[in-house]
This record gives sequence, structure tokens and C-alpha cells, in this order.
Amino acid sequence: MTLTRRTALLGGLGLALGGCSASGYRGAERTLTIAAGEHGGFYLAFAELLAAELSRAEPLLHATAVATEASVANVDLVRRGQADLGLVLADVAQTALGGGAPFTAKVPLLALGRVYENYLQLVVRADGPVRRLADLAGRPVSLGAGGSGAAQLGERLFAKAGVAVDARHLLFDDAVRALAGRRIDAMLWSGGVPTPKIADLTRATPIALLPLDSVVPALRAAYGPVYDQVQVPDGAYRGVGALGTIGVANLLVCSPALPGDVAAAVVRLLVGHATALVPAEAVGTQFLDVRTLIGTQPVPLQPGAAAEYRVLHG
Repeated sequence: MTLTRRTALLGGLGLALGGCSASGYRGAERTLTIAAGEHGGFYLAFAELLAAELSRAEPLLHATAVATEASVANVDLVRRGQADLGLVLADVAQTALGGGAPFTAKVPLLALGRVYENYLQLVVRADGPVRRLADLAGRPVSLGAGGSGAAQLGERLFAKAGVAVDARHLLFDDAVRALAGRRIDAMLWSGGVPTPKIADLTRATPIALLPLDSVVPALRAAYGPVYDQVQVPDGAYRGVGALGTIGVANLLVCSPALPGDVAAAVVRLLVGHATALVPAEAVGTQFLDVRTLIGTQPVPLQPGAAAEYRVLHG
């Protein structure tokens, strides 16, 4: 379903904060587990804010955010019923819906909202030999944890760029230390801008980001419009100027088993508490926007969520 058809379905994108429904969740008391991401990343920071705000706003819902390796791992947790909600990159969700590798079968997913944009960040040392993608040929590069969306996108990125690297799959903290210690020449990270641990790294290790926007057309030709060209703002990190990179929407997803009244409660929070769900260190422009919450392609909206968006708009 295209955004235009969703606009017609839901009556437009004007999700005004003042139009929030006053009704609260009245279902059975229950826990709600949100599969997030690694410590130091925005997935976990966002999920922790979401869990805290939801638990305060809806006393019958006891929400908890759990650290994971991110998108791929989160799909598996939701699929197995070990998480009620998960933060998943749109390209990983698209792969899961189609049953492509690393998934062994089609995974039914529904979405509660498009919550913010992830920025792909390829970080190198400013005093190192790497200045462009081609310079990484044959060099050790961390593509991210094996269960992350960055790992999948990293493989696609280097394949489309025609650059064969010595791929490693390090956890975020390990990759930061490895780059600082010159054990790898680059680390790939998919997250918000600025990511605090990358900002912390710049205090002792000057960094550069490699522009990646030139690969967007090839990625879109192969995988569709799940990839966008986005701009890292000037000064987001110490010594790093503005540059183009790859953006991927972050979706808050669930399995078809999630009750509609629970989905509606989460939607009310996403719309009514949007400003409380932005981690303090975020630049902000890539974060939760009530006008685009329903743009969850390629994942269909959960029916209870879609119904609540109609109520909130009315």
C-alpha cells in the first residue's frame, strides 16, 4: 500500500497532538516487552523512553525495553513470541516478509508506526589511509553485530559499490575500541545522529565519515524505496562536516498476535507523547514525526493501530 492510499484511508497526515483520544487501555493487565538494540545506540535509548512513558500513561501495561543485537534479532524475538514489539529497519522487515536470508521462511509482521530514520555511518580514523569506499578494499571493516540491520545493509552496500572488504561482525562497543586501537580500518553503524559513543570516540580519536549517498541509486534499483538519501548535518560530530549517506526508516513492529487494544494504546503514546520519546542527545530532525507515523511500508499497519490513527486524526 502506498503512502497516498494510506493518506486516503486514514484521512490525511494531520495527526495533531491536540486531537489525542482520552480513552486509556482497559484490557487485562499484562507485560509488554520491547526488543531494542545495543547499549550506546538509539534503539535502546528510544525503547527505554517508550517503555517508561507507556508504563506511566497506561498503568495496566508494564513495558520493558531489552537490549539485543538489533533488527534481525528483533524480528526473531517477535516471531518466537519472546518480544511483543520490536524496532526493525524497513529493509530488514522487507527481507523478513519475503523470507529472504537470513530468515528461513516468511515472517508475518505488522507495524505500529514509523518512528524515526536511521543514518548509516561508515566511520574511519581521520589520521588513517581511508578517504573513500574504494580505499577499504581488502581492509578489515566491522559491518556491525551479526543480528543487526547494519550487517545486512553493509553487505549490500559493499556489493553494490564493488568493494570487497575483510568483513568482521563486532558488537558496537568492541568495534569502537577496535577502531580506536587500529585493529580495524572502519566501522559501520546504523543509528541516530549523533550516536553518543561515536561522539565520545572523537574526544581521543579524530574521525571522519565516508559519504555513501552515491550508492543509493543502485540500492534502490535492487531493493526498492526502503533506502533514502539523507544528510548528516555539519558538526554532528567533532571535526566532521555535512555529508550525504543512506537513510532507512525504523519501524515499530509486532506479530499478528498483538491485541488491537494494546496496539491502540501504543499509538496514542507515540502521537501524544512524541516529544518525550526523543533521546536528549539527538539532533532531532530524523526522529519521531507525527505526520509520517503511518508511513510503515513495506509493513502493513496493525488493524488496531490503523483504527486508532483514524480516531486521533478525527
